[in-house]
Amino acid sequence: MNTGRVAVTLFSLLAVTFIVLAAAPFVGVTPIVPSDLFGGGAVPGKEYEIFWKIRLPRVLAAWLTGAGLAVAGMAFQALFRNPLATPFTLGVASGAALGAAMAIRFGVAVTLLGISGVSMAALTGAALSVLLVYGISRVLVRSGAMLTTATLLLAGVAVNFFFSSLNLFIQYLSDFTHTFRIIRWLMGGLEVAGFRSVFQMTPFVVVGIALIVVSWRELDLLTTGEEMAASRGVNVAGAQRRLFFATSLLVGGVVAVCGPIGFVGIMVPHICRLMVGPGHRSLIPATILFGGIFLTVCDTFARTVIAPAEIPVGVITALLGGPFFLALLVRGGNR
Repeated sequence: MNTGRVAVTLFSLLAVTFIVLAAAPFVGVTPIVPSDLFGGGAVPGKEYEIFWKIRLPRVLAAWLTGAGLAVAGMAFQALFRNPLATPFTLGVASGAALGAAMAIRFGVAVTLLGISGVSMAALTGAALSVLLVYGISRVLVRSGAMLTTATLLLAGVAVNFFFSSLNLFIQYLSDFTHTFRIIRWLMGGLEVAGFRSVFQMTPFVVVGIALIVVSWRELDLLTTGEEMAASRGVNVAGAQRRLFFATSLLVGGVVAVCGPIGFVGIMVPHICRLMVGPGHRSLIPATILFGGIFLTVCDTFARTVIAPAEIPVGVITALLGGPFFLALLVRGGNR
């Protein structure tokens, strides 16, 4: 793709990112104007409190979540050479959901370093899922199989089904209140208050994205096949491990705070490939920027369309992602 066109596209996405981040906190049930942000009197007004304690943290959390899930989906699609791969392919979401469901069911109220018990349990479940998938893969390798993306994928599918079944079992044993809270968490949402949630997910997102960024060349070569990548000097097993753990770390940190918000990681990378092409040197920044924009806009819509009530943003992304997924299937079938 033309280098100038790619540069213009990336610059445009960067400009739109600043516009969305600047405008979204002012949109909501309570009208806010810039003059409200400085607390004119001795006691700041409610608009001041709403902007700095609710709206701005939520917008930043939405942008980080969208950017993280989008770039994770892009990495998985390259790693598995599968256009339908998502950030939750290897069971990270089901592991986090199991941890959160157990915390809700048994009333875990412990807070550590400002992190709620549900978030800690979700992060623990996600980490357990990652370790279990990798452990199963290593066992298969010792039995004579090769550590390939297919091995990881099959292990992830097995763990995903197992943890999902345990989650359903916990819901069955729970009362109405606990079941409702579990289902509501599984819908995914960004009901954050204050910057604590933003600070919790930022290290995971930054570290995960950084590891993916420095692996852009390996991602380009892995999309051509493991044999071709190895012939070009890529340590395939090492690159797979690094990308596997980096992406899982990123997704686990995000899901622990916001729950499993689906379809962002499958839609955004495909849209960005149409804009900047398949090369990961330009695809990664485009995916980061567009993913943040996409989820911020979706969340703004979710909290205003039926105001004063709001729709979980995971419901909005699923409504958009379902038809998009079918379009991918039809397009692949036609090919």
